[in-house]
Amino acid sequence: MYKVNIAGASYAIALNEPKIEVDGDHWEWDLEKVDDQLFHLTKDSKSYLVELIGIDYQEKKVVLKINGEQFEAEVKDKYDQLLEKLGMNHTRHSSHLEVKAPMPGKILDILVSQGQTVKKGDQLLVLEAMKMENIIRAGSDGTVVSIFVSKGMNVEKNQVLIQF
Repeated sequence: MYKVNIAGASYAIALNEPKIEVDGDHWEWDLEKVDDQLFHLTKDSKSYLVELIGIDYQEKKVVLKINGEQFEAEVKDKYDQLLEKLGMNHTRHSSHLEVKAPMPGKILDILVSQGQTVKKGDQLLVLEAMKMENIIRAGSDGTVVSIFVSKGMNVEKNQVLIQF
């Protein structure tokens, strides 16, 4: 069961292919992949063009464009929901001193410099993976001590990118 927040509204979603359950209602839908970032969705005889704009794995956010209208969704799995219920969700990134690559990819841009002070959520760099641009953000407040990558560099999953 996932909890998805979109534009201030919260939805409980369970995926039971080929059906999906949203807030207890069963939806029948069909999803076809057009390419790595483009999908065709059919629900209740209505057609939707869904474009995946970006994914922020650290903040668990997805940016989608559905029939030309852009949406940002925050997705919480059962573990995120449990941490939130226990009041421990605010500590998720507090002890992180290193920013690691969430997936293999190529560094498109570095948005900070050594010695720069950043706040939690500030954009640090842009990582291209599977033809998608992913913004890597600071998990906590801090000062950039070292940057271990350069623009155009290929990185592996869990490779240290920046150290606070």
